[in-house]
Amino acid sequence: MESGMISVDRWSRGSQVYFLTHLHADHVRGLTPNWTRGPLYCSRITAKLFPIKFPGFDLSLLRIVEIGHWHSVSLLSPSSGSSTTVYFMAIDAHHCPGAMMYLFRGEFGCTLYTGDFRWESTSERAQNGRTMLLNALKDLQLDMLYLDNTYCNPTYSFPSREVAARQVLSIISSHPNHDIVIAVDTLGKENLLLHISRVLKTKIWVWPERLQIMHLLGFHDIFTTKTSVTRIRAVPRYSFNIETLEGLNTIRPTIGIMPSGLPWAQKSARGKGNFSFTWHTDITTPISTSKTNGGSLTAGSYDKYIYTVPYSDHSCFPELQKFVEFLKPINIKGIVSSSTSYVEPLYHFGHLCRTQQASEFLFQKLRSKGCEKVEVIHAKSPFGDTGTVPLWRKRRIRQFFGTSNHVSRVRLLRRERQGVKIVDRDPD
Repeated sequence: MESGMISVDRWSRGSQVYFLTHLHADHVRGLTPNWTRGPLYCSRITAKLFPIKFPGFDLSLLRIVEIGHWHSVSLLSPSSGSSTTVYFMAIDAHHCPGAMMYLFRGEFGCTLYTGDFRWESTSERAQNGRTMLLNALKDLQLDMLYLDNTYCNPTYSFPSREVAARQVLSIISSHPNHDIVIAVDTLGKENLLLHISRVLKTKIWVWPERLQIMHLLGFHDIFTTKTSVTRIRAVPRYSFNIETLEGLNTIRPTIGIMPSGLPWAQKSARGKGNFSFTWHTDITTPISTSKTNGGSLTAGSYDKYIYTVPYSDHSCFPELQKFVEFLKPINIKGIVSSSTSYVEPLYHFGHLCRTQQASEFLFQKLRSKGCEKVEVIHAKSPFGDTGTVPLWRKRRIRQFFGTSNHVSRVRLLRRERQGVKIVDRDPD
C-alpha cells in the first residue's frame, strides 16, 4: 500500500483515513480533542468511550466498524491520482473492551494489523477469531503481518487469564483479614475484577473515572466508590507503590496485587535504589520470590505487602508462535519498538513465513551473527533511593559472540508505540 493512504494508531498528518485499535494511552498518543485530520474508524465500544477520553472531540469523525464483516473505503492513489478501493475487516483482539485487529486487502495485497491482542489456546473468543480470520483469508494470501511483539521472547510464557485469576483469588482468600489493593489501568482487566466480585460475592471499589467507564460498559451493580462497603479496591496502576502500601498498613493490614505480564522490580541486595527482575515460576509450589529459570510464570511476592501475578492481556511467546504458524504470512513486522525485551519478530518467526524473501534475508542475517542474548542489567530507580516499586526504565544489552552493543533505554511499564502508516515496502 502506498504511503499517504491509511494510518493505524498513528495520528500525524499525511493519511486519508485513520484506524484506532483501542483506547489505551500508548495507542492514542497524538490524538487530541481538537484532532480533525480525517475519518477515524473504531469499534462501537471505543466510540462509546470516546467522550470520556477526549471531551469535546468531533464525534462526527468516528466511523463504527462492526466485527466480522467486510467494509470498504475509496481512496486516492498519491502516485497516480486514481481511485482505489480498500476492503477491511475488524476482528476481536480480546485485549481490552473495544480492542480490534484490522485485516486490509486491495490492489496492494493483504495486510493484518493486530494491535494489542491476547489469543489463548483455551479461549472461545480466540477460537471464534481464528475461525473468522480463516474464513476471511480463504482465497487470500497474507502478505504482511504487523504483530503485537510486546512479549516476543521465549522468556515469556504465561498461564491463561483464567488460571491467573484463580491465583489472584488464592492470594485474596489467604488474607481474609486484609484490605486488598489491585493495580489496574483506566481500561482493561474488567474480566478479572468481575471474576473476583462474582466468586467472593462482593463489590469492588474503583475511582470515579473508572466507575464511569464501568457504567458505560454495562456494569452497574458491581463497582462502587464507597470504601466502607468492600475490602477490595482497584486502584490506578500509577499510584501503586511500596510507600502507598506502607502508609495503608499503618491504618489497616493491606496487601497489593499487581496483575501484569511484565516482570516486577525487586530491590537488589547490591545496594540502595537498585532493582532486578524476579518471578516465581513453579505453579505447584507456594507463593514466594524466586528467579526465573524458564517455564510458565505464576504468582510471586515482591515483599510482605505486594504480590505479582502474570495476568496478561498480551499474547505470550508460545501464543505468538502458534498465531504466526496459523497465518503463515509472507512477512512480519513488530508494532512495538520499545518492549521489555525487543527482538524483531522475524528473528524468531522468519522461518514460519510462507515464502521467505525479505523475511528470510533478515532472519538469516540475524542468525548469522549468533544467538542473541537480551540481558537485563540493574538500573537505578528514577525516584532516587526511595525504593519505589515501579522500574520505569531499563537498559537492554544485545550480545553477539561476546560483544556488547548498548541499544537504548526504554520504558518498562509504559511502552511507547508509534503505530504505523501502512506502506508497501521491505522492513528496515
